[in-house]
Amino acid sequence: MISVLFAVLTALSNGAASVLQRRAAMEVPDSEAMRLSLMTRLVRQKVWLAGIGLVVVAAVCQAIALATGPIAVVQPIFVIELPLTLLIAGLVMRVRADAAVWSGVAAVTAGLALGMAAAAPVEGSDTVEDFAWIPALLVTVMFEAGLITAALRTRGNLRAALLGLAAACGYALTAALMKDAMANLDDGGAVALLASWQLYATAAAGVGALFLLQNALQAGSLVAVQPMLTLGDALISILFGVTLFDEELRTGWWLLPELAALALIATGCVRLARTPLARGTLAPPPAPPRTR
Repeated sequence: MISVLFAVLTALSNGAASVLQRRAAMEVPDSEAMRLSLMTRLVRQKVWLAGIGLVVVAAVCQAIALATGPIAVVQPIFVIELPLTLLIAGLVMRVRADAAVWSGVAAVTAGLALGMAAAAPVEGSDTVEDFAWIPALLVTVMFEAGLITAALRTRGNLRAALLGLAAACGYALTAALMKDAMANLDDGGAVALLASWQLYATAAAGVGALFLLQNALQAGSLVAVQPMLTLGDALISILFGVTLFDEELRTGWWLLPELAALALIATGCVRLARTPLARGTLAPPPAPPRTR
């Protein structure tokens, strides 16, 4: 329950951070895409710094969640980040969520509950043998490179979606490295944690994923980024959990409700994507006239 609680807090913090970062990224011209100057412009904005503060809160919550539960349980919970993001965006814009938003939220939440109940993830090893990281890192780098190359050849929401998936892969890798690093804390305390290469690889992967996310948010709409980010993070994290940490999921006929859960989540995401709030076409209500 501790891991689930902190996973939910992570999703909430990340959802709020996405809204604030997207609001800041909209102020940056397209000419700054995939350049370090993009970060220079963003760091001057208070709203972006507030978003980064929430990212730090999310990182702490995620570390606690991963230290107390399997990655195949913690990371899939982040699919609720998309509904939370839209609800938070509605609060920021002072726009009330309509029936379409709430139906999408219900579909994503129900899909997550069904998927977790059907898969029933079982925790495996807390650590990963160092040599096992070599093929995992090579495959991840090639996958990321392919997505970035394809993104640079496109524009608009397609670029945003590809970079969002690349960011999702980076965040999934960050979570896997973080879980492996936290195991050193249990074995040898803070000294062992600080001496582990996984800790610094976690920081590097997290910074890279953050850079990709900022470019994704700058390239297109939030709805183009967030579904790829949340679903991609969940699915790739499960893959890391099964292949690196020997975590187990139910198979056989259980695949049917698992696929149904995935379809329900995808349907909810599409439902949310079609709402004016998600597309950013719904303007906030006008401010009341001032009285003298």
